[in-house]
Amino acid sequence: MSVSALLDQWRDHLEIARRRSPHTVRAYVATAERLLLALGLSDWQAIANISNRDIRGHLAARRAEGIGNVSTARELSALKSFIAFACEQTGTEGGTDLRLRGPRVKKGVPRPVTPDEATNLADMVMATSAAEWTGKRDAAILLLLYGAGLRIAEALSLTGAVLPLGETLVVTGKGNKQRVVPLIPVVREAVAAYAQACPHPLDGDKALFKGARGGSLSQGMVQKAMARARKALGMPDSATPHALRHSFATHLLGAGADLRSLQELLGHASLGSTQIYTKVDAARMLEAYRSAHPRERD
Repeated sequence: MSVSALLDQWRDHLEIARRRSPHTVRAYVATAERLLLALGLSDWQAIANISNRDIRGHLAARRAEGIGNVSTARELSALKSFIAFACEQTGTEGGTDLRLRGPRVKKGVPRPVTPDEATNLADMVMATSAAEWTGKRDAAILLLLYGAGLRIAEALSLTGAVLPLGETLVVTGKGNKQRVVPLIPVVREAVAAYAQACPHPLDGDKALFKGARGGSLSQGMVQKAMARARKALGMPDSATPHALRHSFATHLLGAGADLRSLQELLGHASLGSTQIYTKVDAARMLEAYRSAHPRERD
């Protein structure tokens, strides 16, 4: 089997069976391709039988090329998934390589935006858009991220079948796992305004958010709209679409939401992923203390 055929099967698995985001699919396929070309592998059995030593050597070569701990950890995660898929294709049991550990990566604390900043961003993407309907589209997406905690890929995977929106929305997240998220009125109204203004038909089985020519909207277009808006508002580069999801979680935690409920709303597989927001909230309280305490201002 050719390398191209192997990669096509891997890509289809990620896109269809795992419902991974386009960005993740590109990264995982590129990682697999580098491994196949570096080790000269061209069949699933050889991949399933790959040794710990080969994986370590390949990653060491990648480190020598200049990639850091975060990128190395991501590549190892992608390779583990790829090898596991190869084991499934061949019926190979176990896979000692799946026990490899990547470098320790210090998790950063997300930088949330304030509620006013989130509202201003939604308003600004409408003001800076080339067309009224695309402005309403981008505002609706940003409000879904901030008001419902969706990942950008989750928002863009919604179809016309969700219309008209009710008080809750069923979202398909990572690993094809579904969760129910509540929708506040401002989010429902923003999506309804976009749907009414969109010049393209919003068929039930097609993407809800359309590009200029009627096709599916890409993440890159949303990121560009966000970049224009934050520049116009003088906000830092950390104000990304994903930061809106962080803000959703941080503000709910600050308002008294418990971690388990927040885990469900965010679609996190483990509570550990959700616990990072306790650090965010603690950081905000410390900042408030330092700005208000008289001894801190001396």
